[in-house]
Amino acid sequence: MAARTSRGSGSGVARYRVPAKPRPPASLQRATAEEHRFEPESTFRRLAFVDLDLSGQAADGVELAQCRFKGADLSGVQLDGATITDCLFESTNLANLRAEKSSMIRSRLSTLRMTGVHWINGALRDVTVSECRLDLSSFRFTNFTDVTFDDCNLTRADFQNADLTGVRFTHCDLTGAQFSQATMNGTRFANCLLSGIGGVTSMAGAAIAHQDLAALSYTLAGALGIHIEDAASE
Repeated sequence: MAARTSRGSGSGVARYRVPAKPRPPASLQRATAEEHRFEPESTFRRLAFVDLDLSGQAADGVELAQCRFKGADLSGVQLDGATITDCLFESTNLANLRAEKSSMIRSRLSTLRMTGVHWINGALRDVTVSECRLDLSSFRFTNFTDVTFDDCNLTRADFQNADLTGVRFTHCDLTGAQFSQATMNGTRFANCLLSGIGGVTSMAGAAIAHQDLAALSYTLAGALGIHIEDAASE
């Protein structure tokens, strides 16, 4: 297991930073399914993966740099020990993708199907995730640095033991999400659905918009063994 950091573990609240933008090249070579399969220790640079079926492939140590994926199918792909830098993912299927001890840096993911993605014991830095379906996804033991989730379906997502210091969730459905033993100093929630989340007592140091607090208060009360009664029943 990779060593976890304790960013923002002091008395101050971690400051939110906007994720750095990817640095795509001026032009990209068109990738092909025949010539650009994922092989162990393979490197792909400045390629456009457009409307390609790459589903079910598996390889360790793959490196992707300054690539763009649009309309591609990466469902069921397994990329352990992968490094993804300055990449754009748009309208692509990543359902059930599995990656362990992998890193993603300065990348943007938008309008993706990511149901059941497992990104375990890895790292995400300067990543923007918007309008993605991430239900039943798992990010256990993963470190997040300057990451934003916007307008995403994260129902029953698993962030157990993740370091979410400074992460921002906006307009996300986090119903039933799991945060047990997560580090959440400075994690921000705005206009999110937070009903039924697990590990609510791990949210010390998080910042929650006042309009989101009502649903969370019932979950927190339940976790602390507090029974909420209707005043009329007295």
